[in-house]
Amino acid sequence: MIGAVIELLRRVADLGGPVVLILIGISVLTVAVVLYKLWQFAASGVGRHRALSEAVAHWDRGERARARAALERSRSYLRPVLDLAMSGQTDSERLEAEAEARFARLERGFRLLDSVAQLSPLLGLFGTVLGMIAAFQALQAAGTQVDPSILAGGIWVALLTTAVGLAVAMPTALILSWFESRMEAERVLAETAIHTVLAPGNALGEDRPVVSGGRDHG
Repeated sequence: MIGAVIELLRRVADLGGPVVLILIGISVLTVAVVLYKLWQFAASGVGRHRALSEAVAHWDRGERARARAALERSRSYLRPVLDLAMSGQTDSERLEAEAEARFARLERGFRLLDSVAQLSPLLGLFGTVLGMIAAFQALQAAGTQVDPSILAGGIWVALLTTAVGLAVAMPTALILSWFESRMEAERVLAETAIHTVLAPGNALGEDRPVVSGGRDHG
């Protein structure tokens, strides 16, 4: 098995050069990071805040006991932050800092994915340049006995590295964009929940009854 893998890598190196091997290694690392982040998001309950939202809604209506009961059911990674707020912590900066610390753990690896998305095309282009240099060197060495297939074959091999670089970069960029959009939604939810608990009826209470002239028209 190991021998077959080594032989495959040797053929890849012969076909696309060391740059292709580097890109393949980067792609394996990228897949590992993406799978880890998907597991981490699922384990932390990213996007699954139903019980947490119910707790915030109950708190917003002044139903403290029901809010506590709903919060106890929550498995969200933001639960400790909301528990701190409901326990009397009124410093919004402290609460937001607690939430940011949790966001930072979830965002680990994003910079690596961003680097892969940006550098993979450049690595592919670098491999293409090296391949073109080799192709023209072979053409020069052929002298007057020029065979167009020498140049065409060299260019084909050279362009392979660019294709591999783009194949690594494009899905990485899409996945990173999806991760970042999820985290942006998490930040909005956390900020709204924190301010709702600190000031019930102000953040999530736009649909509460309007009081006018001392009478409740709800």
